[in-house]
Amino acid sequence: MLKPRVNIKVQTILEKGTAPVNEDCLVAGDNIFGVFDGATSLDKRTFGGGRTGGLLAAEAAMSVFRYNHFPLCELADQANNEIMKQMVMHGVDISRKENLWSTSAAVVRIKQNHLEWVQAGDAMILVIYNDGSYKALVERENHDYKTLCLWRELTRDQSESGKPGWPRVDSWETRARVSLAREKLAGQIRSVRSQMNVSYGVLSGEKAAQAFLNHGTQNLEEVRHILLFTDGLTIPSAIPDRKTDYTALVNGFLFLGLTGLKKTIRQMEKTDPLCLSFPRFKCHDDIACISISID
Repeated sequence: MLKPRVNIKVQTILEKGTAPVNEDCLVAGDNIFGVFDGATSLDKRTFGGGRTGGLLAAEAAMSVFRYNHFPLCELADQANNEIMKQMVMHGVDISRKENLWSTSAAVVRIKQNHLEWVQAGDAMILVIYNDGSYKALVERENHDYKTLCLWRELTRDQSESGKPGWPRVDSWETRARVSLAREKLAGQIRSVRSQMNVSYGVLSGEKAAQAFLNHGTQNLEEVRHILLFTDGLTIPSAIPDRKTDYTALVNGFLFLGLTGLKKTIRQMEKTDPLCLSFPRFKCHDDIACISISID
């Protein structure tokens, strides 16, 4: 538990993106907080009620962390095993990596004056200090960097659609070209997925996932806010970044609050429905985020 002199205020947002199913989920209770971003297998298989593998993976991980009864690294290992168990129960061919469900995760537990944390994939944890500076608890490269660069290259002409001679963004011709670009991107996406728990880590039921877990403790001295979020809360950028700079996101949170930051991101995305100006995989990604403010 926290020291008696410390009070916390918690805010959460869980919002579906463009896709039919929200594959993000979160846990916020007692002294444990976490966000999970599920990723569906490339075979696009769904299960009862149209539930995707990504959603089932995120929910499986969340259900384990919710118990809050072991060190976080141990809970992460149990969550990974639970995902494998669920895939086997649902008849997934686990011999093929592209069939595997997976989820990113960022979970913290507050203990007195420090934070215990564990992270996998592209879910993030930031601590923001009293002076407005911040620290990302994990320094990671974006494993989708090459994919987004390729998308930008394939659609660069279309992002200039406002110039004379280029079709409007909402024209059938532009949409047809974008559809063709997505088809060309499929091989790159499959290549990245093949590197899951080889060059980057996520919870996917694979034993190798354990080696990619990031974890540690963080002193809460001078910490004012803790942010946990999935990549749906990322501020859109015209040029893909190999490593994300979260300065604008932190400033947005400090000036606008969590809800205001989310609304700003959604408004930016809405101006670019085909993902031409801001390279990304869909107009709106799912969002799971938690802010913990310490008095």
